[in-house]
Amino acid sequence: MTLDNSKSSQQQRDEAIIELLRKFRDKLLSDDISTARQAAFNLSWKQEDGLAILKEVLFGNYPRTAKKAAAYGLRSMKGRMQKMASEVQKQGLKHRDRTTKAVCIKSISLMKGGVLEKAGSDGKPASGKQNIKEITKSNLGTPYNGIKLSD
Repeated sequence: MTLDNSKSSQQQRDEAIIELLRKFRDKLLSDDISTARQAAFNLSWKQEDGLAILKEVLFGNYPRTAKKAAAYGLRSMKGRMQKMASEVQKQGLKHRDRTTKAVCIKSISLMKGGVLEKAGSDGKPASGKQNIKEITKSNLGTPYNGIKLSD
């Protein structure tokens, strides 16, 4: 193998990698959250290149779905990149864009194993969720549709 052939094959590999990263970036900006999350996961395996793209989307002027997917990709990073990804999310807490802040808050909470529950402004559970009332002896004797439940 000659020196020119090795340079040519290296250049072809570099071009293929750049094209693959470009394709993942385009999918990350998709309106479909499933497609965007899959692209973010794939970028999480691309070390520094993936981190740079995910960081760009998280801090840039991009839609909420793209920012959420980027945060997912940062959470998915493993090994030596995990600490850097965590630092990027901590930087997002100080970002001026409220969407970026909200995405980073939730992402960091999920990384710590927390579960966020949305509540209304009055502190009650979000709409559609009802509190279950416990039956006690004191409320057993109250009539229900004219039928007394206890003696």
